[in-house]
Order: sequence, then C-alpha cells, then structure tokens
Amino acid sequence: DTKVASTKIKIGSEIDIAGLVKAAIEYIKKRINPEAGSEECYGTASTTEDRGTANVRRAYGIASVAGEYGAASITGEYGAAIVKGKYGTASVTGDYGAASAEGISGASVATGWNGAASTEGIGGGSVATGRNGAASVEGKHGVASATGEYGSAIAMGECGAASVTRGLGDARVIGEYGAASATGACGVASVEGIGGSSAATGAYGTANATGKYGTASATGRCAIANATGKYGAASVTGICGATTTTGECGAASATGEYGIASVEGKYGVSAATGEDGLAIVLGECGAASATGYKGRAVAENCESIAVAWGYYGMAKGVIGSYLAFADWIENGYNNWTQNEWSFNGAKMVRVDGETIKENVWYTMLNGKVVEVE
Repeated sequence: DTKVASTKIKIGSEIDIAGLVKAAIEYIKKRINPEAGSEECYGTASTTEDRGTANVRRAYGIASVAGEYGAASITGEYGAAIVKGKYGTASVTGDYGAASAEGISGASVATGWNGAASTEGIGGGSVATGRNGAASVEGKHGVASATGEYGSAIAMGECGAASVTRGLGDARVIGEYGAASATGACGVASVEGIGGSSAATGAYGTANATGKYGTASATGRCAIANATGKYGAASVTGICGATTTTGECGAASATGEYGIASVEGKYGVSAATGEDGLAIVLGECGAASATGYKGRAVAENCESIAVAWGYYGMAKGVIGSYLAFADWIENGYNNWTQNEWSFNGAKMVRVDGETIKENVWYTMLNGKVVEVE
C-alpha cells in the first residue's frame, strides 16, 4: 500500500522565509508608487504604504490606498477611490464615482451625480451630495449625508447621524443615540436605536423611531410619524397626517387638519389640535384630547379619559372610561376658528353603559351632554 507522488525531485535553489518575504516586497515596490498619480484617461493609481497618496484626474480612473493615513482622490468621471487603511480619506467628484473608506476614522465623499460614499470605520463620515447619491456609515460615531435628489443616507453605528435634504430621499439610523432627518418631499427618516430622533419635514414624508426614548416628527402634508419605544414622542403637523406611539408613557400629537394621533402604551397622551382631528388612547391611564373644530377623542381603555374641547367636539369611550366636554357659543359664521367661540362651561361624565352608552359619540350643547345624531 504505497503512495507515490513523484519518481524524481529536482532542487534548483534554496530560499528561507526571510528571503521569500523580501522578494515579495521587492516585487510590489517595482509596481506601486507610494505617492502614485495618474493624469491619463482610464489610468490607475495605487499605494500600499503608510501615508501614501493616490490621485486620478481623468475619466474611468481608479485610486486605491491600502496603508494607514492614506488619501485617494478622483476628479474624473466613472472613477473609484478606495481607502482601507486607518484614518484614510477617499473623495470622488466626478459623475458616477464611488468612494469607500473602511479604516477607523476614515472619510468618504462623492459629490458627482449618482455617486456613492461608504465609511465602515469607527468615527468615519460619508457624504454624497450629487443627484441619486448614497452615503452609508456603519462605524461608531459615523455621519452620513445625502443632499442630492433620491439620495439615501444610512448610519448603522452607535451615535451616528443620517440626513437627506432633497426629495424622495431616505435616511436611516439603526445604532443607539442616532438621528435621522429627511427634509425633502416624500422623504423617509427612521431610527431604531435607543434614544434616537427621526424627522421628516417634506410633504408625504414618514418618520419612525422604534428605540427607547425615541422621537419621530413629520411636518409635511399627509406625513406619518411613529414612535414605538418607551417614553417616545411622535408629532405630525401636516394636513391629513397620522402619528402613533406604542410605548409606555409615549405622546402623540397631530396639529394639522384631519390629523390622527394614537397612543397604545400605558400613561400615554394623544392630542389632535387641527380641524376634524382624531385622538385615540388605548392604554391604561391615558388621555386623548381633541381641541380643534369638530375634533374627536376616543378612550379605548376603562382607566382612560377622552376630552373633546373644541367647538362641536365629540368623544366616546368604553365602559368605565371618562368623557370631558367644553360648551361653546358661536359668535359668527367662521366657527372653524377659535376666535369665533365663547366658552360657556364644561362637564365630565363616566361611560356607564346606561346613561352614557359605550362607543357612542357624544357632544355638549347648551350645557348638556347629548348623543350625536
């Protein structure tokens, strides 16, 4: 049972480990300049030494820095700049460029159209200012910003911040203490980490904060704001907006017309201040308040209260809950404005299932709580 790999072996020369490493280094040094630069179209510049610099100023070029403290820059179209070393910087200003910095504290910038900038190291920053650009930071304390249209900014690391300022943008922060902001129309801002804050100020924007102590705000028309963490707050100021908080002690506010504010957690507060707004409270010891014209308040828990404080406001609740009403006298024809109201008293009742029926709308007229026809 013999195994034969070869019948003859010829040894030409002998080399040890040190010699092998030296030969590899000499081979790389002959082909790579520590401060490489390329001015030609389709050129490539690369450096693997510490503190090296690689520059490409023509279209389709590639600049790469693998060593620490390196910098890679491309100003031509379709270029790519990559820095893997510590404290590296990658910058692409041409169209369709891509910039990536993987080292700690690296910075990556892509200002060209459809450019992409990515930073994975701790404390890094990534910015894409061109149209349809994308900026992503995965490291701790990172910052990602996309100011171009349709841009996307993502910061997954702890204490990161992501911002999108143009239409249809997307900003996301998954790490703790992060902040996400989308100010363009139809933008989306989302925060999943503890203590995060999310804001969407453009029309049709959506803001989500799912972490503990998170805050979500949407000021655009028909916007949606959600806060699911404990002590979270969600606010909507646009027309037809909707806001929801599901965590304990959360607060939901809708200030625009036809807005909806809902609180599911214990000790939550829900407020609808706009015309025809709707405020709902589902948790124990919660309060729902509707202060706008024809506003509605709903108490879905037996230990909660619904307050209808606007002119011709309405409230309803389950058995055991309380309903509070304000009585107003109309002074003019513009009764949707509070200036045309005169306060005439208030009253609070308990839903007992007999005198005050369960889940039936009530209002207050001429000092009396009456069922809405």
